[in-house]
Amino acid sequence: MKILIAEDDFVSRKILNTQLTPLGKVDCAANGNEAFIAVKMAFEENQPYDLICLDIMMPEVDGIMALKKIRQLEAQKGLSTETRSKIIMITALSDKNHVMAAAQANCDGFLVKPIEKKRLFDEIRKHGFDIPE
Repeated sequence: MKILIAEDDFVSRKILNTQLTPLGKVDCAANGNEAFIAVKMAFEENQPYDLICLDIMMPEVDGIMALKKIRQLEAQKGLSTETRSKIIMITALSDKNHVMAAAQANCDGFLVKPIEKKRLFDEIRKHGFDIPE
């Protein structure tokens, strides 16, 4: 599995990286702009991401805007809902507006910090990934 973590907080990024590394190759981005560039590069290399974990509150380009740009790129590439990356939004903000904005931008899942490994893995499994307990 190829995974991208987009998280501006170093500690959160490190924790997610440690949790997800056993599942496959993990790349990290510190903001939404870097995340979008990473997704574009992955397409150019014909190795798109299977899973993307996007923080909502990031500098330069936030997670919702990055999600919209990624989904737009996937549509341009002709990817279907089944073949595109599974994107899980991660945030400390659990208010309804953020959840709705992420859903309207076609995220696949939503987790509120702090992220516990069991909850993260349960969410990943919901999207068809066969990962260990």
